[in-house]
Amino acid sequence: MQSNESNLPLAGVRVLEFTHMVMGPTCGMILADLGAEVIKVEPPGGDKTRRLPGLGIGFFRSFNRNKKSVVLDITSEEGRATAAELAGQCDVVLENFRPGLMRELGLDYETLCRRFAHLIYVSHKGFLPGPYEKRLALDEVVQMMGGLSYMTGPVGRPLRAGTSVNDIMGGMFGAIGVLAALRERERTGRGQEVQSALFENCVFLSAQHMQQYMMTGEPPPPMPARVSAWSVYDVFMLAEGEQLFIGAVSDKQFATLCRVLDRQDLLARPEYVDNAARVAVRPQLLAELGAILATHRSDELALKLEAAGIPYAPITRPEQLVDDPHLTQSGGLAPMETDDGTSTRVVLLPLLMGGRRPGVRMPLPKVGEHTEEVLGALRPQLHPA
Repeated sequence: MQSNESNLPLAGVRVLEFTHMVMGPTCGMILADLGAEVIKVEPPGGDKTRRLPGLGIGFFRSFNRNKKSVVLDITSEEGRATAAELAGQCDVVLENFRPGLMRELGLDYETLCRRFAHLIYVSHKGFLPGPYEKRLALDEVVQMMGGLSYMTGPVGRPLRAGTSVNDIMGGMFGAIGVLAALRERERTGRGQEVQSALFENCVFLSAQHMQQYMMTGEPPPPMPARVSAWSVYDVFMLAEGEQLFIGAVSDKQFATLCRVLDRQDLLARPEYVDNAARVAVRPQLLAELGAILATHRSDELALKLEAAGIPYAPITRPEQLVDDPHLTQSGGLAPMETDDGTSTRVVLLPLLMGGRRPGVRMPLPKVGEHTEEVLGALRPQLHPA
C-alpha cells in the first residue's frame, strides 16, 4: 500500500461523508484516492451497506477505500452537535440521504453555511430541483425514466444496464463539482452547494439519442434493433460456442478482415463495394460472415485480428477480469486489507496522473475505527475548559 499522501493533488483537503450504498461513497472514494482526508460517518452498528447480500455484497469494499470511519448517532442532539462542529473543520461535506432528511437533522447546507461560509456541500439525490425532486429514486428507476433501459433492451423489453451506472457516474459528477467548487473558493473565499442527481445523469447518457431524434425527427430504435452505421459491427458465434465482437468500420478495415479470413473474393462482389453498399445488404453480409467465422477458434482469430489492427473483443465475464493480464500487469487491480483482516484486490480509478495510478493507502476501515482519533481532536472545542 502507498503511504505518502502529501504529494497527491487533494492532500490537505478534509471531507466529511454522510453516505451509504454507491452514489455518495463513490464521490468520497474518488476524493480519497486523490489524497483528501475523507471521514465517513457511520451510525451505531455501522453502515448497513457493509452487510448487504447478493449483488450488493461488493458495494462497501468497492467504494469505501482510503477513508476513516467515525461512529456518530446523528439522530441524537449530541451527535448532531458533534457532526456540525466536525463539518466546520472540513472543506467538504457529502451526503446522499432521502430528500429533506439532512434539513430535519439541522445538517443541511443552508444551516451549516450560516456558520461555516467556506463549506462546500455536495448533495447526491435522485433528481435535481423540479417537479420530481421529492421522489425517491434508485438506479433502476432512473434507467427506466431516462431512456437507458429502453435503448438497451430489445423492442418491448426494456433492460437495465448490468451495473450501477448512474450511481457511479453520479458520484463522479459530485466529485467534479467538488473540484470546481474548490477552485472557485480560491477566488471568492466562499463555499457553495453542489447537487448531483441520478435522473439527470441518466438523461446525459441518453443525450446522443435525444439529439438524433431532434436532428432527424425519427425516434431512435433500441440498440438491438438499431440501423448500424457500419456493415460489420456485431457479435459472432465462433467454433466451440465461443463469441467474439468484431468491428470493421471502414472500407480499409473490411478489406483487411477479408484478408485475415482468407476471403478476398468478397471484395470483388459489387454489393460489398463500400460501406454504404454493405449496410444496405447487412443481414446477408452478416449471415455470410457468420458461416465463415463459425469455423474459426476465438483465441487464434483474436491474434490475427490484433496483428491486423481490426477492433475486436471477447465477451468477458466479471469473474474473468480478476485475472485479466492487462489489468494485473498495468496495476489496475491493487491489494487492499479489508475490515475483517483479510485481503482482497480492488479496481483503481481509471486514470494516470504524472504516470502514477492513484492507489490504496490504508486498509478498509473497521466500524468506528477512527472515532477516537477524529473526535478526540474535536472535544476541546466542544467542551472548552
